[in-house]
Amino acid sequence: MDRVLKVLVVDDSAYVRKVVRQMLSRSPFLEVVGAARDGREALELVARLEPDVVTCDLIMPELDGVGFVREQMARRPLPIIIMSIASETGEAALTALDAGAVDFVQKPTALATEKIFEVSDELIQKVKAAAEIHMSRVRVAPPAPAEAPPAPAAPVARRELADVVVIGISTGGPQGLKQLIPQLPADFPAPVAMVMHMPVGYTEMYARKLDELSPLEVREAREGDVLRAGAALLAPAGRHLTFRRRADGAVAAHLDSKPFETPHRPSVDVLFQSAAEVYGQRVLGVVMTGMGSDGREGAAWIKAQGGLVYTESEETCVVYGMPSSVVEAGLSDRSVPLDRMALAIREAV
Repeated sequence: MDRVLKVLVVDDSAYVRKVVRQMLSRSPFLEVVGAARDGREALELVARLEPDVVTCDLIMPELDGVGFVREQMARRPLPIIIMSIASETGEAALTALDAGAVDFVQKPTALATEKIFEVSDELIQKVKAAAEIHMSRVRVAPPAPAEAPPAPAAPVARRELADVVVIGISTGGPQGLKQLIPQLPADFPAPVAMVMHMPVGYTEMYARKLDELSPLEVREAREGDVLRAGAALLAPAGRHLTFRRRADGAVAAHLDSKPFETPHRPSVDVLFQSAAEVYGQRVLGVVMTGMGSDGREGAAWIKAQGGLVYTESEETCVVYGMPSSVVEAGLSDRSVPLDRMALAIREAV
């Protein structure tokens, strides 16, 4: 990074404003240029200070976090990172993401204690990444469920058929999956398993929202869930999702905290490797928008077994980190824009 990023901190707690300022000041590339007590004041400061990134609480007087995100995105879109507690503001956090917020950091406590410093490294990393986001690619408000595209007329070669679809996604994921998954029909002939980098407390709620929008049955994965056609499982935050083949031939979900050394839990790499080990060549791995390289090693496992790997094309990615790492490693069979990904997946299945 060759420039100092200007950050505006928005929170109704004076203590949190002070602590977030201290956390961000640890990076020589970040400068907190102002702090606001509520969304109304934040709108004024954004217009005056022109920050590169905003961190924003959700529950605030005058104008809350969701209201601020909606109003600011209507005025001038810029990267907004939500800081909240899942147990208190989970629904609001998902609404803020629908409204255009680009990411979120979970506060470890609602109390004014030093425990909040635990998210320092994560916050710095996400603020830096947010500044690189192409705001023109951020989807505001969930799209209505689309009518499923027609099946391809030409037959697909046997070697290209997949018995399972595994998807990895991060920054921009909540909006991306809300566009993709509703386009898969109820009679989709393969199970779908997804890893999205989310804080603990959000995945169950998000899966319910996605289920409401989708012909597929979508829910947060539970230990022992049997993978089946027409159903999609979302890995729970904090636990890896893997597969085990039962004695009767069915494949069931297994949840585990191990391995511990992965940068993310759940990990796309862990999901993809397990899919390759259980399903062999009949796997389609899809790596979508997100920062970092989670999914690259997993894609290598899928390719080693003869499976397929698709990546979301740069033109529709909010952050082209994860797909780019797969493409640069020579592991992507096909680069597909988000609006055509559902059809590409259907063709492979």
